[in-house]
Amino acid sequence: MTEFQQQIVQGIPDQLPTKKAYPKNGNPAPKRKDILSKEEKKLAVQNALRYFPEAWHKELAPEFTKELKTYGRIYMHRFKPDYEMYARPISEYPAKTHQAAAIMLMIQNNLDPAVAQHPEELITYGGNGAVFQNWAQYLLTMEYLAEMTEEQTLNMHSGHPMGLFPSSKEAPRVVITNGMMIPNYSKPDDWERFNALGVTQYGQMTAGSYMYIGPQGIVHGTAITVMNAFRKVLEKNESPEGKIFLTAGLGGMSGAQPKAGNIAGGITICAEVNPEAAKKRHDQGWVDELLVDLDLLVVRTKEAIENKEVVSLAYIGNVVDVWERFYEEDIFIHLGSDQTSLHNPWAGGYYPVGLSFEESNALMVENPDTFKEKVQESLRRQINAINKHTAKGTYFFDYGNAFLLEVSRAGGDVMAENNIDFRYPSYVQDILGPMCFDYGFGPFRWVCTSGDPKDLQKTDAIALEVMKKIKSEAPEEIQQQMQDNIKWISEAEQNKLVVGSQARILYADAEGRSKIADAFNTAIAKGEISAPVVLGRDHHDVSGTDSPFRETSNIYDGSKFTADMAIQNVIGDSFRGATWVSIHNGGGVGWGEVINGGFGMVLDGSEEASNRLKKMLFFDVNNGISRRSWARNKEARFAIEREMERSPDLKVTLPYLVDSDILDHLF
Repeated sequence: MTEFQQQIVQGIPDQLPTKKAYPKNGNPAPKRKDILSKEEKKLAVQNALRYFPEAWHKELAPEFTKELKTYGRIYMHRFKPDYEMYARPISEYPAKTHQAAAIMLMIQNNLDPAVAQHPEELITYGGNGAVFQNWAQYLLTMEYLAEMTEEQTLNMHSGHPMGLFPSSKEAPRVVITNGMMIPNYSKPDDWERFNALGVTQYGQMTAGSYMYIGPQGIVHGTAITVMNAFRKVLEKNESPEGKIFLTAGLGGMSGAQPKAGNIAGGITICAEVNPEAAKKRHDQGWVDELLVDLDLLVVRTKEAIENKEVVSLAYIGNVVDVWERFYEEDIFIHLGSDQTSLHNPWAGGYYPVGLSFEESNALMVENPDTFKEKVQESLRRQINAINKHTAKGTYFFDYGNAFLLEVSRAGGDVMAENNIDFRYPSYVQDILGPMCFDYGFGPFRWVCTSGDPKDLQKTDAIALEVMKKIKSEAPEEIQQQMQDNIKWISEAEQNKLVVGSQARILYADAEGRSKIADAFNTAIAKGEISAPVVLGRDHHDVSGTDSPFRETSNIYDGSKFTADMAIQNVIGDSFRGATWVSIHNGGGVGWGEVINGGFGMVLDGSEEASNRLKKMLFFDVNNGISRRSWARNKEARFAIEREMERSPDLKVTLPYLVDSDILDHLF
């Protein structure tokens, strides 16, 4: 065994490791609020110590207490392994099954410093989207995966590996739950309290389910959104060149916006208050230029407009200042949005205008009530500036980050005339819902476990060939979606989307996902792809997530606040062939605001994998289309009726449509 493999198999070491200093070049997570009572703090330390032998408790207790006081959480920095954290080729992992090895690869990719937002705190993106709560959980999980057989399943409770349980070869190898609270204990402060106690965590969407692939994971959906947003506001043959898309956020998910804006062909201006986050995206080639002076940003923007450029500009500062200054300068903004982490507004998800990054980080801990006031004041200023721009013709849309929701809670001028709806649409309501989700198109993704770029090139070529063939026979209703996806996959390599693992994302429907996956499996069997391929998706999809302010915001039958679909999805995937499944509270729009489920599937070239993928991918998509059809979404009705024609074993309940005239005179 290599030294790396020995450390994995060992799990928690036999000897107490020496204490580690926090890395000087680290990007620490914001300190969490001091919310626990004295007795609860004792309980938090007691909970942390249970991972270790009693002989170590006397030394570790004061150390963990200090971490709790310093960071608001116990991360167990001493136990972070010394080896480099990244997705190795699958053959380098010590495991009894290639499924377990693939999961180990995906976990390490989520924690790769090039991928993760706060790697020292095991946070992948979104400010609090965690893979594990602490390093002991990571060590134990990797040990369990190393010894797992094909007849065992690992149960993961909010980052904690509860243990390996006997199951069967057909069962998932890992079942993951994150933040599954009793409903009355699912408010933001409940997360702060129970996460500080070490008994739950916020898994975001793909962080705690081991399926994050870096900002590429959102680039495709963002590119589709921005392209179609421009199509909404421009004349049919008018180019987006020289036209502005203004937004905010350059974190783990929001960092995709500049790259997507370049693909869409306009000027993207993205404000980010954290200099390290902005520099990271610039270093990775995800944003073209960095600017720190607002006056220079104005000059550079006017130059880009005049020259009809396709360029992305990162402004290191507050987006509120940009909205206000651009109005003063009469700079017309065609598209506007926001992708700050407003699901987490009081703990680093949104930074108020008028305070520096450092001042905000201090204030949110030292005086959280004042910080909350500053955030809400800033949100009111931001929406006032946005309203001025939209009055001049700007198209503004909520990007599913709870922006409009938090503005409304702050008392901002954001409600429609009926005082029920928001005056601006969610991007799902206007674009991704009717154009993609209702037809079954969503963020299908795959990872080449060899780590070889040649394998990724091969998968791109296979996917392109499959998509072209499907498009040649596809109905008119989905021709635009097919063409956008063909453009995406044909340009994927030249757009340099890979960060971390050799991964790709492609919006595809059930037919596309199944045919692409089966072609991958055949290529693996023939040796054309050198190692297994992991399939997955973002939870931000047609079926995986019930989220009334984002994924299911275009459900109008009153059921958008129900979560049956997401629960059915993860259960259904688990017995139809998924290698691992996950279900989370929170993710994207916030704790208590969404239930989302995901999966991972390992393709190894076998006939068994071919059978599994067809059953599972079919259900994973059509479960959501059927629910959307029942909600009377016409695009979903078309899609599910078309699927029933293709699939005789599928029989879905269809709604009868009611003439509104029958009801109007009754109420």
